Amino acid sequence: MSQRKGLSSGGRKHRGHNYIHKNEILVGDKGREVVESINENSLVIKHFREYSAELDRKRDRYEAIIKLSRDVTIESKRIIFLLHTFDKESKRETVLGEAKTRLDTLAKSLFKSIAQELDGQDPYQYLRAYTAGIQEYIEAITFYQYLKGDELDDWTNLERSLTYMIPAKAGDNTDNKETPGELAEIKTMLTPHEYILGIADLTGELMRKCINNLGTGDIASCFQTCSFVRSIYIGFLGCMGCSGKEINRKLYTLKQSLAKMENVCYTIKMRGSEIPKHMLADMAIGAASEYGAEDDEGYHPF
Repeated sequence: MSQRKGLSSGGRKHRGHNYIHKNEILVGDKGREVVESINENSLVIKHFREYSAELDRKRDRYEAIIKLSRDVTIESKRIIFLLHTFDKESKRETVLGEAKTRLDTLAKSLFKSIAQELDGQDPYQYLRAYTAGIQEYIEAITFYQYLKGDELDDWTNLERSLTYMIPAKAGDNTDNKETPGELAEIKTMLTPHEYILGIADLTGELMRKCINNLGTGDIASCFQTCSFVRSIYIGFLGCMGCSGKEINRKLYTLKQSLAKMENVCYTIKMRGSEIPKHMLADMAIGAASEYGAEDDEGYHPF
């Protein structure tokens, strides 16, 4: 009885498999018949062919910008690492000079390639393709600016540095003709949103710089950097409640970085006289790592 049931169920399964297989062949035959019956001269078909080609070009351009953005991210991280390396005043100008050269090369090469890809396109359609790279670049160049002169460029100045002049193409002017020597302006769009996100990432590097300065005995720079980050945080508090999810997430990280810096400065202020300098850095860093940010506004001026 059990064998009969097994054979019966197996038979039904086998017949069902054949039935599905036949249906697949039938659908395939019908599909081929439909494809063969398409009139390529139809206006609708021509439009769909154009739409397909346009979408393919857009995807290819999007992928090309993503690859350029990855290269920007990698080079920007290397520049940030370079800026963390100098620990003596004698190496300062050498490191800053090399970082400046590499930042200028980055703007003149990779960002120019992104601007060329965006030429004639709606930049907002491709913003997500290079937002990670441009945030990392803002983090690197503002870190350089802070180390150079304790100040940051406005986002409009940074966007102006990503503007380029190239020979005009046919169709750029009203006569639809190329004029010898005529130039056209292209740029990599930098929005205030990306600039703010980059500044939020900068505070993490400043926190590391503050702790590194403590390790080298540069206590005055710790207080100066902490005060600078606190000013940035006060500005970010004005964005609470009206900003997006990404800014709120980075604001939380900014608050944690500031809390660590304030705890380091507190340890120096309160116990700096009783702890040897070679032990003060380990003491402050250990206390900062154990500090937990509370659920308040996080603004505690000295």
